[in-house]
Amino acid sequence: MCTSRGSGGEDGHVLVRGDRDDRGGAPAPREGLGWVREVRTVRLERELLASNNRVSARTRRLLADIGVTMVNLIGAPGAGKTSLLEATVPRLRAAGVSFAVLQGDQTTDLDAKRIGRAGVRTLQVNTGAGCHLDAAMVADGLSTLAPEPGSVVFVENVGNLVCPALYDLGELARVVVMSVTEGEDKPLKYAQAFRAADLFVLTKTDLLPYVEFDEAACVSNARRVNARLPVLPLSVTRADGLDEWCAWVERTARRP
Repeated sequence: MCTSRGSGGEDGHVLVRGDRDDRGGAPAPREGLGWVREVRTVRLERELLASNNRVSARTRRLLADIGVTMVNLIGAPGAGKTSLLEATVPRLRAAGVSFAVLQGDQTTDLDAKRIGRAGVRTLQVNTGAGCHLDAAMVADGLSTLAPEPGSVVFVENVGNLVCPALYDLGELARVVVMSVTEGEDKPLKYAQAFRAADLFVLTKTDLLPYVEFDEAACVSNARRVNARLPVLPLSVTRADGLDEWCAWVERTARRP
């Protein structure tokens, strides 16, 4: 698994490999030149997540004290996370909901500018070579963003269905966003992202007539991983499902 800035180490990956011995036995791990012992990898993973979870727990307490609801959006590049947030702006604004966006990307502030043009307070967090946001990055970002008491903060995580699923950021709710162009097998291939989610938003449903995608099979696969996972099909282009999405956000913000 990849390291994170919040762990105090440099971004990178731990590679676990091993050669079979001359008798065809189990792999024999060895160190040097990027090769590490498996036991070290397990220890590193535990230390990384433990450090991250201490920060995320503190963030969750601080946000709860001022009534701020943080929602973590996880999805692959091109899943439609930014477009969903753009479409959310006028609806939540009309409902009187105050919110801000913490935008995660490896480089550039292109998505933050898109959201900012809609008149929403936005902060860009660039991770460089890192493939996810971690709790320390988000805590730093929240200090700068200074969300209003009683407001909603959307975190648009780095485009990735793997590493972001492992890192608690201190959010109240986690949403996995997937488009119909990605294939109905993704809930099974990236099970942790769906297992840890509170809502599955299936985007770009306006493309269903033009792509080979079995929506029923996708929903069934998601429920195999997370039996209680709500699924919300949605099209930003046609505005299908947007009212239901915003209603979910408002209900989540009212949760104690």
